[in-house]
Amino acid sequence: MSIVITDVEAIWLRVPALNEPCEWGEDAFLIRVHTDQGITGIGESDSSPAVLKAIVETPESHSTSRGLRSILLGENPLDIDRLWRKMFDESSYFGRRGAVIHAISAIDIALWDIASQYYGVPIHRLLGGKVRDAIPAYGTFIPSDDIAENERISAEIIGRGFRDIKMGGAHFGLEPEHDEKVVAAVRRTIGDNVGLALDLVYRWKNVRYASEQIARLRDYGLMWVEEPIYVDNHAALRRLGESVAVPISGGEPLSTLAEFDEFIRNSRPDIVQPDITRAGGITEMRKIAALAEQQGTRVVPHGFSTGILLAATAQFLAALPGGDLIEYSQSTSPLFTDLVSNPLTLENGQIPVRDTPGLGIELNEDLITRYRVEIPS
Repeated sequence: MSIVITDVEAIWLRVPALNEPCEWGEDAFLIRVHTDQGITGIGESDSSPAVLKAIVETPESHSTSRGLRSILLGENPLDIDRLWRKMFDESSYFGRRGAVIHAISAIDIALWDIASQYYGVPIHRLLGGKVRDAIPAYGTFIPSDDIAENERISAEIIGRGFRDIKMGGAHFGLEPEHDEKVVAAVRRTIGDNVGLALDLVYRWKNVRYASEQIARLRDYGLMWVEEPIYVDNHAALRRLGESVAVPISGGEPLSTLAEFDEFIRNSRPDIVQPDITRAGGITEMRKIAALAEQQGTRVVPHGFSTGILLAATAQFLAALPGGDLIEYSQSTSPLFTDLVSNPLTLENGQIPVRDTPGLGIELNEDLITRYRVEIPS
């Protein structure tokens, strides 16, 4: 039976109004790839929805400046690798990194969703077969400026069964004394047997300053320090990693195997953190994970968005031999809590791997209608 793509639907969701500030998890970009056989694939990218929507929908200018929707119409969605290369080649004037790869990532996830449903097997089987039935999870939260509030949040997280937590964002990383008070309060709350990681969002800037801050916090038992210095500063990251005992991680903003190759070989991070919705989708994640394994680098994917990202990451990690940790957002945004009607849930500190075809999730259409952004043409 042949199967053909009939439409690529780009959906922009946003909780605040367009003229109001937006925090992590309060907007989202979704893709639905429709076929003539009634099979629909779902994907997403944790990026700028307005930019990605334009990349998908823009009319073509010439053979290497085409919108992704026009590239895919009439194609067989099962030709995943070929379509990845076709999108990459025929949109090359948009750039070969960044936002265009973010949009390709969302579509790629949707194509794997379609293929899995078409063949009637889970995605992890198409990836070679699952190597685990459940994936240990760590909870990520954005710390409050109120010390006591962080105690409450971290207590709630470990109360849900998480064995590891991470915090980052807001004002964390800007004021050393306050940061230490936050870390001390969280560690005091969670005790010594729960892992604690920090995400600095590039705020430590240089090696000397980062080294001083890690030394200041070393007694709090850190699992890793994430993105302490900007990801493109390979020399500084390598010097930092060689000079401190705490593992250094990064890579969340990178896209394509080429960028990760440069990052891993030159920065030598202990942990690499590609985001499946930005790095190039499932197709490119397989290559990145293989590279990391060759270089002795641990893979712990980034994932702080909706239940679509979580489901795609879980299917990928289920088939990855070293994929033994998954990020689980603690966002209270309705886009995380309610977009997926049957979300993956924590059981004994782990995310069970689903064996149903496709991503195994259903979207809340009422929520999509409520938060969908439509810009008049």
